[in-house]
Amino acid sequence: MLKRFSLFASVALIIFSCEKNITFVKNQNIGDALGTTYSIIYIAQEKLDFQKEIDSVFQVFNKSMSTYLPDSDISKINDGDSTLVIDQMLLDVFMQSKAVHYETDGYFDPTIGVLADAWGFGPGEQIELDSTKVDSLMQYVGFQRIGLTHDYRIVKTKQEIRFDFNAIAKGYAIDRLGRMLEENEIDNYLIEVGGEILAKGTNVLNGKSWKVAIDDPNDLTNRGGAAVIELKDAAMASSGNYRKFRIDPVTKEKYVHTIDPKTGYTKNSNILSATVIAEYCIQADAYATAFMAMDLDATLELLDRHKELEAFIIYVDDEGNTTNFMTKGFQEIVVK
Repeated sequence: MLKRFSLFASVALIIFSCEKNITFVKNQNIGDALGTTYSIIYIAQEKLDFQKEIDSVFQVFNKSMSTYLPDSDISKINDGDSTLVIDQMLLDVFMQSKAVHYETDGYFDPTIGVLADAWGFGPGEQIELDSTKVDSLMQYVGFQRIGLTHDYRIVKTKQEIRFDFNAIAKGYAIDRLGRMLEENEIDNYLIEVGGEILAKGTNVLNGKSWKVAIDDPNDLTNRGGAAVIELKDAAMASSGNYRKFRIDPVTKEKYVHTIDPKTGYTKNSNILSATVIAEYCIQADAYATAFMAMDLDATLELLDRHKELEAFIIYVDDEGNTTNFMTKGFQEIVVK
């Protein structure tokens, strides 16, 4: 079980309109969930506290998709249960994973669970890998090896196949939190979970758009050093190998958490970080992860096809210099 804490704060600000005084209240809940921290700001005309509702979203989400809970639905499926009928959340994540898998030519693949465990980035046992062992594990990787029945059961061609939806699930959890707030008639909010964000409306306390910062992977002491953007009615997710990696205690070799599902190896590419803006965080999360495994040219080609996505890619060029690429839409929301 994750230890959680919550801190609820309310700050009132009176804003004068031409007709009447309107009091807006900044409500905020912060805490721990999904192995990281969260901050949820929502503005209303009264003091509110949705901590119970927030906890409920995380609890239901974990029951469905946490690979770290042995009795979760995904853990049961990973352990070979082919009779379990998946819930709507797992269905949504499965279908979005399938779509992004297709659009990225297989570079996004949630069937890498056995590889994530073997490389030391999953809940399972880490093992010492060589080319022979990696090749043997690759028979358990591939979206073509799994399917969904008409009655919503996930089937696998090999029982050893294990799902790891961590690269998309956090984004989906954020979307569910946003839905909860909107069902409670909250129009202006900013949700952040582990650096991934969903922003709706504006920060009516100052009458401006929500502003969010993007880290510079070469200077982590300067938070938000890469860029600050205005985000409205959109989601943002970033992926990079500069935070999540491990160092072998014997060889001192660095292993990054990005796994290439086509080779089975961790991929320390020339892309340092990928930030994606999309309508929903489930999309932004998945594509940001995929871009870390894809070559830069393939990423740029995909962005050219998918005009609904905006992106900011920081990479090392052929001369060894750190540079970046921004889509036109991303450039327009950068705070000068």
